[in-house]
Amino acid sequence: MTEDLRDVLLGLVAAGISATLAWIARTYLWRVRLRRRQQFLGLPDGSDALLVINRQAGGNPQSVQDHDVYALSELSALVKECGARITLVTHTSVRQGIGEDTEFCLGGPVSNQRMAAHLQTLLPGVRVNAGLDPSEAADQCVFQIGQERYPLEFGTSEYVLLARLVAQAGARPVFLFCGQVAITNQAATRYLARHLEQLARKHKNSSFCLLLKVTNSDAYGPDMTELVADVTHAAQTPLSA
Repeated sequence: MTEDLRDVLLGLVAAGISATLAWIARTYLWRVRLRRRQQFLGLPDGSDALLVINRQAGGNPQSVQDHDVYALSELSALVKECGARITLVTHTSVRQGIGEDTEFCLGGPVSNQRMAAHLQTLLPGVRVNAGLDPSEAADQCVFQIGQERYPLEFGTSEYVLLARLVAQAGARPVFLFCGQVAITNQAATRYLARHLEQLARKHKNSSFCLLLKVTNSDAYGPDMTELVADVTHAAQTPLSA
């Protein structure tokens, strides 16, 4: 064997070893990332996820707004990535307690009865004006969180709550996407997907409630979304009479 041929063979062996080590490292990091996502979302392999669908506010009780459909698609992708099964249910047909399965609940309390129950039970410091009282029509969809109020400006400044809530130790989490309008629901699901790693590292398995603001949705859709504040304490503290 000539010296040149030996050098070539050694180079090929070294390249093969490097490629194998790189593949092992990538696979390990992918598995760590997947396990972190599964733990944060409460979705181990083969588990079940409940996607609670709202109705189109002010429309046909059987219809769903386009942006809510997009939001459900993004949530479905997250669930599938974790190797879990999806069950789609309407907000009026859910008949199970909190924490039995991981739950993703979409829409404000006006369009989603299940969301209204979750706010009352899990986030008693949040009040959403449904605008059903004619005297309060000007304040329709205003969020009150503790003593702070967040009005709705259509297409310009719109708010949404993104929450991960655990009712008791060992229970599966409930994720809430409670927006003033449908496009903010989609903005919250997209924010969760894009920032899932950071949220998992920061909050781990604890409950949290974040207030997000969607800016100029008429021009930018659900993409211009910013974190306003972590309102967990205020949202979980019952409002005074």
